[in-house]
Amino acid sequence: MSISRAKKVLMNESQAIQKLIRKIDKNFAKIINLLARTKGRVIVTGMGKPGFIAQKVSATMSSTGTPSLYLHPAEALHGDLGRVTMDDVIIAFSNSGETEEVIRLIPIIKKIGAKLIAVTGNKRSALAANSDYVIDSAVDKEACPMGLAPTTSTTAMLALGDALAIALLEKKRIQPKDFALYHPAGALGKRLLLRVEDIMRPKKETPIVKGDTAIKDVLLKITKFKAGSASVVNDKGKLVGIFTDGDLRRHFKRGRKLLECKVKDVMTKSPYTIKGDRLAAEAFEILTSRKIDEILVVDKSGKPIGILDVQDILKAGLV
Repeated sequence: MSISRAKKVLMNESQAIQKLIRKIDKNFAKIINLLARTKGRVIVTGMGKPGFIAQKVSATMSSTGTPSLYLHPAEALHGDLGRVTMDDVIIAFSNSGETEEVIRLIPIIKKIGAKLIAVTGNKRSALAANSDYVIDSAVDKEACPMGLAPTTSTTAMLALGDALAIALLEKKRIQPKDFALYHPAGALGKRLLLRVEDIMRPKKETPIVKGDTAIKDVLLKITKFKAGSASVVNDKGKLVGIFTDGDLRRHFKRGRKLLECKVKDVMTKSPYTIKGDRLAAEAFEILTSRKIDEILVVDKSGKPIGILDVQDILKAGLV
């Protein structure tokens, strides 16, 4: 019985959302244009369950490039209406369109001069009659078998709120880099904002040697810095190669003579490099595609300024 009821709930709500598609018309486009050109914020309000939907819609708008805040209607009546300006647009959620706390806001909103958009299931309600724009969120019935608990109606409101936010995002031409700006702590934000220079090991913490340096001295320097490789430079300080444990293994058959060899004779020439201002995600792509553990960071003149290890990327939470 419980499985059957759960399936009926999902069917009821999915069918309701499908029917909403027919309600997306020129009126909806006008609302998007209004929201896109507003000089203030999009203030979203609602009481009870629609209030929770309003909070989510406001959060979605804020995270997708539209300044927004949630205004609790009861708190608004006790001073929080001071947050509203004539440059703002109010979106009010109310299935009945007769919610007392929301209706009492209307005269003050009108006096302030802010535009009002109603999202309601009752186009003949007081809220709809006194709004500048109305979005019809009416559903045939709630998923609740008693028809009492707000279920399908709030799902419809949520879907319409998402439609508003995403259509607005497209209208304002928000790009991934803009989205990342509002999500700096998230994985996407890090991929789009984190630079190599932000997480690399700086020059002072990396072993840098000249080509004539003996391998034994290079190994001592690598050990001192607790690194996995050494950058090899010429007399002008420009990078010419890298010496890694892989190079050491490949030439190990030379025996003790290897320790006396000059690093330029056994190093890997023309190593993979990256500039410090490049995205850390680009460095990670090089590391994984080339199956290497470290990449050298250089400046515009080709001089080493640091090194980036795959472990540094993992610690930064990029992946």
